[in-house]
Amino acid sequence: MSSNNLSVLEALDTARTQWYHAKAIVIAGMGFFTDAYDLFVITTVVKLLGRLYYSEGTTSPGKLPDNINNAVTGVALVGTLSGQLVFGWLGDKLGRKKVYGITLIIMVICAICSGLSFGYSPKAVITTLCFFRFWLGFGIGGDYPLSATIMSEYANKSTRGAFVASVFAMQGMGIIFAGLVSMIVSYLFLHANPAPSFTKDHVLSVQPNADYAWRIVLMIGAVPALLTYYWRLKMPETGRYTAVIEGNAKQAAEDMGSVLEIEIQSEQDKLAKFKSNNDYPLLSRKFFERHGLHLIGTTTTWFLLDIAFYSQNLTQKDIFPVMGLTDDAKDVNALKEMFQLSRAMLVIAMFGTFPGYWFTVAFIEKLGRFKIQLMGFFMMSLFMFIIGIKYESLKTHDNRFVFAGLYGLTFFFANFGPNCTTFVLPAELFPTRVRSTCHAISAASGKAGAIVSAFAIQSYTLDRETKKIRTAMIIMALTNMLGFFFTFLVTETKGRSLEEITGEDGSKDKAETQMSDKGDREVQENNA
Repeated sequence: MSSNNLSVLEALDTARTQWYHAKAIVIAGMGFFTDAYDLFVITTVVKLLGRLYYSEGTTSPGKLPDNINNAVTGVALVGTLSGQLVFGWLGDKLGRKKVYGITLIIMVICAICSGLSFGYSPKAVITTLCFFRFWLGFGIGGDYPLSATIMSEYANKSTRGAFVASVFAMQGMGIIFAGLVSMIVSYLFLHANPAPSFTKDHVLSVQPNADYAWRIVLMIGAVPALLTYYWRLKMPETGRYTAVIEGNAKQAAEDMGSVLEIEIQSEQDKLAKFKSNNDYPLLSRKFFERHGLHLIGTTTTWFLLDIAFYSQNLTQKDIFPVMGLTDDAKDVNALKEMFQLSRAMLVIAMFGTFPGYWFTVAFIEKLGRFKIQLMGFFMMSLFMFIIGIKYESLKTHDNRFVFAGLYGLTFFFANFGPNCTTFVLPAELFPTRVRSTCHAISAASGKAGAIVSAFAIQSYTLDRETKKIRTAMIIMALTNMLGFFFTFLVTETKGRSLEEITGEDGSKDKAETQMSDKGDREVQENNA
């Protein structure tokens, strides 16, 4: 460690793993648990919304019009992108802690209001729902840069990647919880208010009080966020922000000394020299010389990943029925359809999504971020390409287990791969002064990719024509390969302190000075 580094930062880097680290993971992770629940649970209720509000005058189960379906499922992504940029910037300007609790309050209020969406017409109800879903996404967006930055700045250098990945892995638990809650609620309503016997004349089959089911499911998203709010308020500001940005080394030493239960020297006199190494803003030549390629790397890989990641559900309409997870919509009533979709979502999360997150946690400090990201992109590309080429034969009953295996492995390597590492790397590669902002820019780029998936790829395949799905899957495979190559713009960060990675400890200035001196000597020797 360079002698230019502050004692408080060295103490954080070398601290033994203790209870406070675990508590920080839970506090930050519960935000992601809630984020995942709120973002993914909408897929379990969107078909019920169609049956409730768009079935009048039809002779088949109701379906949301394509533009409304895209709005309901995609508006939260737009809000998330906006929230990432706003709260990421505020995290650097006002402090991580000062705005950390605000994101939860927004999520609690908007989750409740989403369930209370009102109106005298279907259009009014859906419009109100979309309004609150946007602001729900806005709060969710703030959690991305703040949680990642806080966890990376609290962690020691030997376990930092695993800790940040653990926070993100709570997303997998949130998806499982979303499927489980939707299953339970739909099951209870299904059996408490049984529908009339199904006949061809009763294809809509919407049970009495079914309108309450989707509202309850959405409002339950407020519970975990509310439970975490108090503990977020009790967290001290990160030592790195207090020392490097606020310039208060004494307060940073006191806060982190209390957290780590050790005595730390304040070194206020050393702080001025430390800060002088890091006085350049985001929009400066020095930033782009040192970190420009890293920022391009983190934004492009996250963007490309999310195009593919949010397009993986294109094959659900074929894989769920062939695996016996769902029936044809015309053969089931509304709540049973919701139950079956929730069950299918739970199965995929349990056997594909969830294990991938925790494989990353287990191996990120052994293999490194770089190798895991390359491996994940390559394997996703391989499996999506096979699905695209062989799609016609895979969706048959005889090949259903091969289809399910390829589908599950794609999710597994998305999470034991770039879906986790694109979250971890931006929290490590950039200086303290702009760390939250740079993570926000990277994350917002990812959500831009998700929006491309929701409004472009999904729209292209709305008619579920096999040829279009095949084409889309092959495009996704190529997208992942682009992500593979753009990964070479980032660098491995495992085992190094944040200041060593970013050059805040003065190592980059020293290297640049040595290179400059060497160049001057060579010029003088040539002139002589």
